[in-house]
Amino acid sequence: MKVITKDIQNHTFKPVYLLSGEETYLTRQFCDRLAAAIAGGDAINVNRFQEKNPDIREIISLANTMPFFSESRLIIIENSGFFKRDSSELADYLPDMPETTHIIFREDEIDKRNRLFKKVKELGYFAEMKRQSEAELERWILTILKKEGINLTRSTMDYFLETVGTDMNVIRNELDKLISYLGNKKVLEPADIDRICSRQISGQIFEMIDAMSSKNRKKAFRLYYDLISLKEPPMRILFLISRQYLQLYQIREMQQKGLSGQALASAAGLSSYAVRKVAQRASHFSKEELKHCIEECALMDEQIKTGQIRDSIAVEILITAFSA
Repeated sequence: MKVITKDIQNHTFKPVYLLSGEETYLTRQFCDRLAAAIAGGDAINVNRFQEKNPDIREIISLANTMPFFSESRLIIIENSGFFKRDSSELADYLPDMPETTHIIFREDEIDKRNRLFKKVKELGYFAEMKRQSEAELERWILTILKKEGINLTRSTMDYFLETVGTDMNVIRNELDKLISYLGNKKVLEPADIDRICSRQISGQIFEMIDAMSSKNRKKAFRLYYDLISLKEPPMRILFLISRQYLQLYQIREMQQKGLSGQALASAAGLSSYAVRKVAQRASHFSKEELKHCIEECALMDEQIKTGQIRDSIAVEILITAFSA
């Protein structure tokens, strides 16, 4: 990312860029920034391909076309699939591409053994946009809120990330909603987050399990029907309930081994925001109780797949049983 930022600042661009990685918010942002810097607002000499497997010969033809009253021609290719299949024709062409042409690839999936990937890396620049660390996400959120003159406490930051998750696209959307909602109010509070933000599904599943373990059957069913109204399939809800119980079991086991804090988060593969909440809830269960819940989920899954019971009925039976 530093290389791209430097290229933009110096206005010296490589012939080809490949932006990929699990953080799609960053690949899109840097693609747009690069495109704006290269094209300079000139739409005539910009071509964009957004479909799978675009015609390579058409791309080459456009790349060979001299820019019209401009220094450069820009071709943007998004999620083409070129880096997951044989694209030798394009790989062979790139060394001969005119200096006036620049290509930006933005791909969700790539194979680093791919010949085109190796050629792009040789001639241009490959940027892998990985998930941001907790500290980086917090700095980014604080920067956005600071521009609006909005403050928040440490606990509110944790609550916000527990609620919306760590996907940057989701965070940005939820922050925009909060900023519009707050208006002239300059302190973000948990109550604002509850009113405005969409809770990620894993958070709702966790809340459902919390309700079941507290024997609050009414709340557990309300959360379940909320998910159904959002078109979440019962089988996916069952899978997530089972996964959450498995996560609780694993955390409980690690707690008994003496792990805590960041060591527990690293071992569980969770953010510190998530692991604090999961660890707190895990301590309310015995390993035997959690094992029983996991086994019951597996049994219902088998009965659904063998046609013995409908998926919606199976989930309702589990909620009733776990809330008893």
